[in-house]
Amino acid sequence: DSLWRYETGDYRGYVFTSPAIAGGVVYAGSNDYYLYALDSLNGGLIWRYQTDGVVRSSPAVAGDLVYFGSASPYVGSVDYFLYALDRLTGELAWRYEMDDAVYSSPAVVGGVVYVGSLDHHVYALNASTGGLVWRYETDQPVRSSPAVVDGVVYVGSTDNYVYALDASTGGLRWRYHTGGIMDTSLAVTDGVVYGGTGDNHVYALDAFTGDVLWQYPIARWMDYSSPAVAGGVVYVGSNDGYVYAIRAGRP
Repeated sequence: DSLWRYETGDYRGYVFTSPAIAGGVVYAGSNDYYLYALDSLNGGLIWRYQTDGVVRSSPAVAGDLVYFGSASPYVGSVDYFLYALDRLTGELAWRYEMDDAVYSSPAVVGGVVYVGSLDHHVYALNASTGGLVWRYETDQPVRSSPAVVDGVVYVGSTDNYVYALDASTGGLRWRYHTGGIMDTSLAVTDGVVYGGTGDNHVYALDAFTGDVLWQYPIARWMDYSSPAVAGGVVYVGSNDGYVYAIRAGRP
């Protein structure tokens, strides 16, 4: 049974983001330019924060702050910021401006926020101040959301590469060229990186070397679904109408 529902915005109020839940509060972004904080028990509005662009970057909560990106919906409108808000009040703590939209969802690890941008860069920002720690340039926009594991940032780009970057310096550890764009986010478990690409395959890469361990063909590529790994199985959706379960691990 449904416990509650909350209506966002007007006709533009589509909710593309995945909610983040912390301390009894549900955080979600909307196409109506707002990030919402809702009571998890009854759906009551605690606060909302207005940006100048659509919010399609799923929020991340760490410590006292909630982080998310924004994207300008119209030509001439500019909102290319990563935002950090006080998670209890919705007040702006800081924001960092990039050169293009932020569809990537941030990952917060060790006091650093990692996020991609359509300006062809992966960014690492100080989580408390928003100061730039480093940025790494790819050849095409980065829509993929970073996964940070054991001091390495794993992220895909629409230049068809999977990147492994040093989390402290942004230095390139390795990159692997797939046969299609890497829009979706990666899953990293037990030394293996899993991702789906525009070449109609799910890839398993060695997390330390970038060597391909295996690739599994599917009927059509996953342009929205990101893989999840549990109990030795990789689960991923496809736009052929199927959800796939593939044996995880090394061959």
